[in-house]
Amino acid sequence: MIEIIGQIAVAAIPVILAITLHEAAHGYAALALGDDTAKNAGRLSLNPLRHIDRVGTILLPGFLLLFQLLFLSQVRFMFGWAKPVPVSAFKFRNPRRGMAIVASAGPAMNFFLAFLGALLMPLPHGPLPSGVDPLDMAVAQHPVVGSFLVYFILSNLVLGLFNLLPIPPLDGGRIAVGLLPMSLARRWANLERLGILLVVLVVFLLPPLLGEFGINFDPFRDTLQTVIPWAVNLLFQLTGHNLNSGLVHV
Repeated sequence: MIEIIGQIAVAAIPVILAITLHEAAHGYAALALGDDTAKNAGRLSLNPLRHIDRVGTILLPGFLLLFQLLFLSQVRFMFGWAKPVPVSAFKFRNPRRGMAIVASAGPAMNFFLAFLGALLMPLPHGPLPSGVDPLDMAVAQHPVVGSFLVYFILSNLVLGLFNLLPIPPLDGGRIAVGLLPMSLARRWANLERLGILLVVLVVFLLPPLLGEFGINFDPFRDTLQTVIPWAVNLLFQLTGHNLNSGLVHV
């Protein structure tokens, strides 16, 4: 029981931190551009309780956690989202550009946190056995800290990349609206009402459904399996670790 509680904490806390700081970054970016809506709503806070979304923060992560513990006996992946920070675009000098900057702040925070996690990852000590990945060795030698930081890095990378999908209301969609020509931007912004349904359909529902018929269609996961190992490698190189993290999978 204690071991299960430990696995839950090591997997859940990094996700909570990634989501909370992602949303706080939106609020602080908006405030820097002259919009105090999030501040007045009490959302400029590092208290996770202020950012809880019933589905994205509780139900979905809880389901992923229980499913993996029951069927895989370990937690390999966690994901979720928080209640969006309120932003009043009309308070910006340039509303479209302001919204794009505010949207960019969330993923930027996640990538910074992933960099910080790589910076804090303890290096493996002693000679490495032939064929053993240095990152695996570091986690084996520092199981609690190493596992926590791996989850922390992966949670932030996945959350940041997911939010960069160019579909409103995700951050990438709002960045696209800020960059596209006005006529196209208006059409793209109109996707916001159905955008989250499109994301859920393409990312979460269609892949397992088509898989039942032998059709391999999972573009987001396929992208992550290519980008995440490369990004982890890059982070460790930038922080002076130079670990071969090619065995890290999502």
